Amino acid sequence: MAFNRAKFSRSSSTSSSGSLLSKLPLWVLRFLQFVFAITVIGLYAQDLRAADKAGKYSDSKWGYAVAVGVIGAVSSLLLAWPRLTMWGWGWDLVVFILFTALFGLFGNLFIHERAEGLRGVKRMKNAVWIDLINMLLWFVTAIYGMIMFFFFRGGRSLHTGRAAV
Repeated sequence: MAFNRAKFSRSSSTSSSGSLLSKLPLWVLRFLQFVFAITVIGLYAQDLRAADKAGKYSDSKWGYAVAVGVIGAVSSLLLAWPRLTMWGWGWDLVVFILFTALFGLFGNLFIHERAEGLRGVKRMKNAVWIDLINMLLWFVTAIYGMIMFFFFRGGRSLHTGRAAV
């Protein structure tokens, strides 16, 4: 059976954003992205604050982690609208790549470390897995946005309704 794109394109009588029930999974994903991005900020900012209090050098890796967390949190709030998700899948891919780099960077540093009672190392090992969760969440929303963009963007022009878009 061949895939019929016309069957799945929106008609002129339905809303482009769909029903509330169709928006719910996206909102849940964006909420989880926000929560885990805030968690990343909290986990990595502790070391930045401790280094600042001690008057020591702050490693740029931890600054990168906090910056990616902020980008993820703000992006998840801005992209929570379904219409932006359809067009914002490229940004989802960018944030996915940022979290992939973050996971690779800190995974390489901490996955094979033995915590043995060191709370900081244990916290960083947990932070690596939070980075992985963030990476996967952003990958899922990027794929969802791509599907929405390529399969459900068919319709008619805004003003006359005659031209196929």
